[in-house]
Amino acid sequence: MHDAMFYFEQREMEPIQKWLTYNQQILELLSQDNSQIDPVDSRLLKVQAQSEVDTYGALAVHEHSLRYYSQLILNAISSILKADYLIEPERSRLLCKRLSSISGLAKAAISNLSTVPKGDLESGLEDLSKTLDDLKSDAGKLPLDFSFSQCPALAMTTKSLETLVSFAIKLSVNAEEAQPILGTKEYERQLQLYTDSDMTSQELADLALTEIEVVKRLMVKVSSDYLNTTYPDTPLPNDTIDIINLALTDMEKDAPLNSTDYLEFWQQLADNAIDFIVENDIVTLPKTNTLRIQTAPESAGPAARIGWVASAPPFAPNPMTTLNLPSIPETLPKQEQIDFWASFNKPFNRMIVIHELYPGHYTQLKISRETAHPIRLLFPYGVYIEGWATLTERVLLDEGWEKGNHLTFLAHLRKRLENANRSYTSVQVHCNGWNEEQVMKFSIETALLAPQFAKSLWGRIMRSPMQLTSYFLGGAAFTKLLQSEKQRLGDKFYL
Repeated sequence: MHDAMFYFEQREMEPIQKWLTYNQQILELLSQDNSQIDPVDSRLLKVQAQSEVDTYGALAVHEHSLRYYSQLILNAISSILKADYLIEPERSRLLCKRLSSISGLAKAAISNLSTVPKGDLESGLEDLSKTLDDLKSDAGKLPLDFSFSQCPALAMTTKSLETLVSFAIKLSVNAEEAQPILGTKEYERQLQLYTDSDMTSQELADLALTEIEVVKRLMVKVSSDYLNTTYPDTPLPNDTIDIINLALTDMEKDAPLNSTDYLEFWQQLADNAIDFIVENDIVTLPKTNTLRIQTAPESAGPAARIGWVASAPPFAPNPMTTLNLPSIPETLPKQEQIDFWASFNKPFNRMIVIHELYPGHYTQLKISRETAHPIRLLFPYGVYIEGWATLTERVLLDEGWEKGNHLTFLAHLRKRLENANRSYTSVQVHCNGWNEEQVMKFSIETALLAPQFAKSLWGRIMRSPMQLTSYFLGGAAFTKLLQSEKQRLGDKFYL
């Protein structure tokens, strides 16, 4: 880590071509019989190499994305400031040296870029503007005894960035809006690369729609059991959707009051999950807890409304994982806050703590960091990661987590329904021309999504249509594996 920090990315055409050739050679080597390579490592290397070849070959991102360069430029300084293993003299020298690297990136961008879509150009120009402001004002929590003005390369770097900005503005004259809809052919190409399979979009849509129908039948059963137990003197509605919605309404009433209440609830929930796993001997949890739970900052933009798990990068010396809980400003109208917290109700959280933390994402990624599989750590397989977290929901519920609480299990089924809906709507938008209104209508009326999740779905379909398939496909693959192991081992199976 220490030695690598003194080098920086080179994105001129020559190193890019060398990198493309290198990955093509890796694919050729992996196509040959080689018993020395672990089959799992071999597959992950193949998926990663195929992705790199696609990025620099078919997509030629270095020729069509200003953000490809501007994001590296924007983060060039902050990565040094975050490197707590550097001593201050090293940090100061490196900050000055990094200015020359930024100049190199700016020149490479000017040399390589040809056509760039409008949205990418606008975002890239914002990155460059922020970088220039930081360099001119010494912003970014620099060491107390350091200023960019003492670096000989500052003037050259500033001029290089300003030249890049001028170049990008000229490009913007003929820039066209990006086409976010992939189309069937491109969608299937990316789906097969992402999943390392030959799956078609129609096969994915058919599987997802079948899952939606199966899960809704299960939800009718659980909802009926809940309503009959809670309201024994009240007859059930005749319509099955009405039955489910009555139970979901009760679920959404059991909601946090505000961000403070939500944070306290989650901290207790995490402790309870650890206790349950230990008492039932389900997973050998890592001894050292490196988890921090906090409310997502409003600066995160749309991501603050859904939350996320931020794991430390591979080989980071201080490997803390941060769970950023969904948040909403208390300055917004009261009803909007109530509706928001209804989506993140307590039964939902009692189920999702399994998926996000124990023994889901946090546990899996932490164990991955602590085992000697660098290839698996560096090149994780998205379908595996989301599939594991999805499987663990059902495993813990089957073992008695929240036993007797129908609404927690109903929340799990609703999440399972959401996973299938993500895959189904991803296909419908990119292959069959669905618009945002159609996605919202189907997601709420057919897939019964909570409003907050339905609102955020369109943006995710546009930004990451492949990643959205990983929950459903990974969950299905792990469920099949679990069933086959139970059948293979019979009485000898041990969870």
